[in-house]
Amino acid sequence: MTGDTPRIDPRDLQRRIDAGDPVRILDLRNRGEVEQWRLAGQPVTVTQKPYNRFVQATVTGDVDGFVADVEGEGPITVVCARGEASAEVAAELAEAGYDARNLAGGMEGWARLLLSSEVDDGVPDESDGRLVQYRRPSSGCLGYAVVSNGEAAVVDPLRSFTDRYVADAGERGADVEYVVDTHVHADHVSGLRELAEATGATPVMPAPAVERGVAFDVETVADGETLRVGDVAVEAVHAPGHTTGMTAFAVGDALLTGDSLFTDGVARPDLERADDAPAFARDLYRTLTDRFARFPDETVVAPGHHGVGATPGDDGTVTARLGECRDLPVFALGEDEFVARITERTPPRPANHDRIVAINLGRESATDDDAFELELGPNNCAAAAADD
Repeated sequence: MTGDTPRIDPRDLQRRIDAGDPVRILDLRNRGEVEQWRLAGQPVTVTQKPYNRFVQATVTGDVDGFVADVEGEGPITVVCARGEASAEVAAELAEAGYDARNLAGGMEGWARLLLSSEVDDGVPDESDGRLVQYRRPSSGCLGYAVVSNGEAAVVDPLRSFTDRYVADAGERGADVEYVVDTHVHADHVSGLRELAEATGATPVMPAPAVERGVAFDVETVADGETLRVGDVAVEAVHAPGHTTGMTAFAVGDALLTGDSLFTDGVARPDLERADDAPAFARDLYRTLTDRFARFPDETVVAPGHHGVGATPGDDGTVTARLGECRDLPVFALGEDEFVARITERTPPRPANHDRIVAINLGRESATDDDAFELELGPNNCAAAAADD
């Protein structure tokens, strides 16, 4: 029966979410899993009902009652961890006359989705350059490729998508010359080493990040130094606060802010050393108000993450003008109030935080499958949102 199950690909489902079309989700995972990590977006309505409740409804002949409790509008997209139980339920619902389909691959399939779009106004046309944003909707992770005259630099790559970056550079006629991490990531396994090995590129990290104990060979970049990618200069801008080594990169008219400034808030200051969160918060305040002060309001902010339900712009990217970010409520606070605000509002730490950091430092290893499993779920890297 499941061979003929109506289905929707994760990419097509994400397109509907981004377009603002109603998305009606029936999630068969247990309540704890759904509360921790779910499909999200402005038009998304999620109803959690475990698989055994559906089995019970089929036995008692009350499928109509089961469906009546599924909230929202539009077709029912049935979701589970890997798309197996959901395929069965979607097939049964379709056979009963309901407009239902299975999310192919389940939540794992959604986690393997990586979208890419070119950032408008990111790099001046005369440089023959392009700034590409990579977006992983399942976790809100954002990465970038700077491409110019046959050369490319990939910033904040995800290990699970190494082959994708290689293929994309090839399609643009570019060789990857640099692979860059803005800091030691705590929410996902970095693809820095794997992508550098696959392409022969130079792996690069900020000098203060390497001083945290990186245990592999990597080139360092300091505040104010530049990497040349074709005709484009990629300038390191020291931006501590989220971590000691956090570094932004100025590229043309864009600022790759990593985990310092997001389109809807600012970074949390407690992931490197929780006890020192107030001191990190003061550094973050100075990054936002002093170190970024030289950049005009028209600068395109290209962050390292986006929040739950972020809506891409007309160019398909999650970006904002720096002037818009400076209108966020946290920018109206004095330093002491800023520190108090973001140290008291930090969310739970990313899942498997300690092990992910150890892997990204090179102190522990993980298989590709283990790395993928470790980073499933939300990133939890922000401290303050626009409505805080």
